[in-house]
Amino acid sequence: MKKSIIRLAGILTFVFTAHLGLAQAPATDKKAQDILNGVSARYKSYKSVRSSFTITMENPKDKSKTTEKGTLYIKGSKYKLDIAGQEVISDGKTRWTFVKDANEVQIDNQRTDENTITPTNIFTMYEKGWQSRYMGEKKLGTQAVHEIELIPVDPKKKNIFKVKLTINKTDKSILVAKMFDKNGSIQTITVDKFIPEGASDETIFVYSATKYPGADVVDLR
Repeated sequence: MKKSIIRLAGILTFVFTAHLGLAQAPATDKKAQDILNGVSARYKSYKSVRSSFTITMENPKDKSKTTEKGTLYIKGSKYKLDIAGQEVISDGKTRWTFVKDANEVQIDNQRTDENTITPTNIFTMYEKGWQSRYMGEKKLGTQAVHEIELIPVDPKKKNIFKVKLTINKTDKSILVAKMFDKNGSIQTITVDKFIPEGASDETIFVYSATKYPGADVVDLR
């Protein structure tokens, strides 16, 4: 479970089958790109953000479905993620993962990989390595939204072969991200609340052993 938590509970991993090769992937269209540029500009205008979300993981093979709620704090390269009885804290260099059930803290180095969705790039991951296509406008409840489909430029480098984004037409915020994994699973993030400048307190991103008394420490660096 730890691996999927770090990748934002599994949505964050990318069959491209042979007949869905790169040559057949849709080219980035201007309308989709203009919308995504607006989304990117919005999120980059904030120094920090706090977001609460719901993640649903479905596996059509065994018909399983799980739902978890979480909270994500981001400030630059730093983040804190609370979900499913785990806390992940990163100061941009080192990452601490506290597993509540095991009363264990796992320490490893924060890795940067543009081919993986991480908590710090979840709102801007589409800027590199993806081709986009505008799928149309619809209503989500009372909100007018855009739907955009993303296909990886190099499918061999990503575990996800398709992403569907639902974007608020008015304020250019991402409301839903639905990801289709090569293993057949479908993982959906719904943003329940988004608070700009909601993670300005630096102590959020500082690991303190005193907060986890008696926890076993496993250093994976």
